[in-house]
Amino acid sequence: MKIAFRRDSEIYVMNADGSGQINLTNYPGVDYQPCWSPDGTQIAFTSERTGRGDIYVMNADGTGVTRLTSDSDLDGQPSWSPDGTKIAFMSTRDPNPPNGEIYVMNADGSGQTRLTNNPARDADPSWSPAGTEIAFMSSTYDGKDGNGAIYLMNADGGGLKRLSNSVAGWVGEPSWSPDGTQIAFASDIFIDAINTNGSGQTHLIYNAALPSWGEGFRLIGSTAVGGTVSRVMAIENRGGCRERGHEPGRTRAFPPHL
Repeated sequence: MKIAFRRDSEIYVMNADGSGQINLTNYPGVDYQPCWSPDGTQIAFTSERTGRGDIYVMNADGTGVTRLTSDSDLDGQPSWSPDGTKIAFMSTRDPNPPNGEIYVMNADGSGQTRLTNNPARDADPSWSPAGTEIAFMSSTYDGKDGNGAIYLMNADGGGLKRLSNSVAGWVGEPSWSPDGTQIAFASDIFIDAINTNGSGQTHLIYNAALPSWGEGFRLIGSTAVGGTVSRVMAIENRGGCRERGHEPGRTRAFPPHL
C-alpha cells in the first residue's frame, strides 16, 4: 500500500509505515490535492506551476505528467469516478460570477462539461460508489440564506437536491459510505453524517474535519489537538481524494486550498 501526500508545495508518496518517502512532482510552483485513480496506477492533482491552478495527472511513480485543464482561472479538487473514466472538478472559469462550479471531464481531459450553474460557490465534488451521483457543497443553491449545505446530483448534472441542513460556517468534504447509503461531511466544527435521502443528519464528532470511510464502514476523521496543525496531508491508493493529516492526532484544520 502507498500513501500520497502534500508536503509544502510538492506531492510525495510513501509506504504505509512512513518509509520510502519520494517527491513525485519536484517542480517549481505549488502542487496539491492528490487523488489516486481507482486502480492505483495514476494520481490526479492540482498545480499552480503555470498560473492560477490547473489539473494534471501523472503515473504513480511521478512519470508521464500530463496537463488536463488549461484555463486562466482556477481548476482544482479532482475526483475520479469509480470506473476511472471521468474526473469531476471545481472551476472558477465562469465569469458570472467566478465563484466556482462543478465540472466533469474524461480522464484524458477531453469533454469538459459544466454540471452546475449557481451564483454562489459549488465545490468538493465526490462520486457515489456506483458512479451515478455526485455529492458537493454549495453556499447555496436555493437562495434561502448565504450558508453552506451538501447537495446531490446525477452524474450528468440532473436530479439536483439539497441534502443537509444549512450551516453558518464551513461545510464541505462529502465522503460516501461504501454502500452508498450515507454521506459524511465537515459541518462547521463537527463531522456530520446524513442518509442519501436527506434524513437523519447527525453530529458525529466535535472539532474534526476531513471524514473518510474506512474498512468495515468505519468512519475516520482527523481531529485538532492543542491547536497544532500538520501540513502533511495523505490519502491511500484506493481511489481516495481525502487530504487528511498524516500525523496521528493532528489535522490540516484549514480549508482546501482554493
